[in-house]
Amino acid sequence: MNISESASHSESVREFILLGFPCSREIQVILFMFFSIIYLLTLMGNGAIICAVCWDQHLHTPMYILLGNFAFLEIWYVNSTVPNTLINFLSESKAISFTGCFLQLYFFFSMGSTECFFLSAMSFDRYFAICHPLHYATVMTGRRCFSLVIACWVCGFLWYLVPVILISQLPFCGPNAIDHFVCDSGPLLTLSCAPAPMSKLTSYTLSSLIILLSFLFILISYALVLLAVLRLPSASSRQKAFSTCGSHLAVVLLFYGTIMVMHVSPRSSHFTSLPKIMTLFYAMVTPLINPLIYSLRNKDMKKALRKVLEKFKISLKVFGSRRRRNVG
Repeated sequence: MNISESASHSESVREFILLGFPCSREIQVILFMFFSIIYLLTLMGNGAIICAVCWDQHLHTPMYILLGNFAFLEIWYVNSTVPNTLINFLSESKAISFTGCFLQLYFFFSMGSTECFFLSAMSFDRYFAICHPLHYATVMTGRRCFSLVIACWVCGFLWYLVPVILISQLPFCGPNAIDHFVCDSGPLLTLSCAPAPMSKLTSYTLSSLIILLSFLFILISYALVLLAVLRLPSASSRQKAFSTCGSHLAVVLLFYGTIMVMHVSPRSSHFTSLPKIMTLFYAMVTPLINPLIYSLRNKDMKKALRKVLEKFKISLKVFGSRRRRNVG
């Protein structure tokens, strides 16, 4: 690490050390293998949902288009942190460059913000489909659905841009060790050589706003959905609506339960290892569980995933037969 006498971050801290999970070398290797399995399963599960939505014509509806984008988001969400975490398990230095750290901070928080917007959009879609079924097809057109998807992506990537810029302009003159496995705003603000009340306020306010407002919007949407479902005359219609909305609500509770502990509750109340555990849960565990929740609770998705699996088996057979011909 290069450190000079200057207080400017460009002339002092050139890299940060992500301490991650301090333990013996043997445990680090075990964690590397465990996290690698979770990472691969997450990519496969969300990738299967994307393939199902793309290949099955019956899933070319607003609900599944939003779900496909959500699965695509989850893949990039884990890619913003997990590959670097896996490298650090096997690395001696565990260093990340100044630029790399702030790029990770930006993409990690931008993906999280985008997830809040997508979960809100998905809850609004279910509310409109169940509470206003006669107007749903005319209002939720393909063009409007496309506009909604673009708005979620753009708003998500713009939401946390200002705090990242403000924090990156702070002076960092040492120490440079971050007691985390990702570059998080809290530890970075702590490492700053100068007090940064504006950066802290902006970061906390924007994080709290996106989390609380989207969560409130989602709760209101599903409360109205619940009231509408209870009034449905058909038991099969009620069961189908409960099944679809139940899976969405389970994802919402898993995601928001952990990020609220991290980014809304007072930082002083956190135990030393709590930020790592909570971040690990919403950055790795929820993207892994989400495909299981959506596929197990949705009959249409189950059928589409079976088709994807059949196409994959056929592709393997074709590839195997061609390989045998080339060898022969």
